[in-house]
Amino acid sequence: MPVTKEQLIAELNKDLEWEYAAAVQYVQHAAVLTGAQYDGIRKELVIHSQEELQHANVLAEQIDFLGGVPTIDVENRDVSNESEEMLRQDLAGEENAITRYKERIRQAEELQEYGLRRVLEDILIQEEEHKRDLLDALGH
Repeated sequence: MPVTKEQLIAELNKDLEWEYAAAVQYVQHAAVLTGAQYDGIRKELVIHSQEELQHANVLAEQIDFLGGVPTIDVENRDVSNESEEMLRQDLAGEENAITRYKERIRQAEELQEYGLRRVLEDILIQEEEHKRDLLDALGH
């Protein structure tokens, strides 16, 4: 069944909730990661948090452009006291984002929203970079 514009807006708002949550989680993880082996990724997480907030801004603009109202809700995130588990949580968040954005790109294409598709492709590229950074930090 084809997606409607209203359904697309609802899904983009859910993506926005995840972007808010990712930015917050990265800020917290960058501050509390412990261990010399995490020095490099700690700096990357600060950059990731800034990029996730950029994604949120872009999504909010696109939602407004499509006639929706950008959400202020924030998706719940997991918390851990263990550094490696924090990175696994971040990785799971990136994998979720990648899956969601691939679907959103398909939906934008279906509705012939080509500008939105392009914006989402740019976000997807950064989410894939985040995943690679986290996999490297986890030794995968």
